Amino acid sequence: MGLVWREQLSVGNDVIDADHKHLIEIINLVAQSLETKNRSNLNVALGSLSQYSKAHFAREEKIASAAGYPQVPILHKSHGALLVKLDQFKQEIGEEWTAATAEHFAALLHDWLIDHVIKEDLLMKPFLKKHSPKFSPL
Repeated sequence: MGLVWREQLSVGNDVIDADHKHLIEIINLVAQSLETKNRSNLNVALGSLSQYSKAHFAREEKIASAAGYPQVPILHKSHGALLVKLDQFKQEIGEEWTAATAEHFAALLHDWLIDHVIKEDLLMKPFLKKHSPKFSPL
């Protein structure tokens, strides 16, 4: 079963929440490609995840900074670590993989997104709630 957006994941900002929803969709495509052992789709999905994550992290940091979130440097560092972890995932999967490898990789991606949102992004919520959900300095 894939990841599902839940309102508990909302940080109270429409731009960031929309990004998180899209990241969930991409991670679900990665998981589906792993399950079906479709290398072509997997490469496309992983490329999309990497590219979209970089754009999302930049948007999220700009919004957090404009909202007065004091931990933006820590958020930036965490985002960099997540991108490194994603690159490691892409290298570790290799050309051939077992069902156990696919399951492990999908679980890591799940944790990569959900743990980050719950443990780090939700800390921004009180600062973002001071603004309209449509707030965006972009």
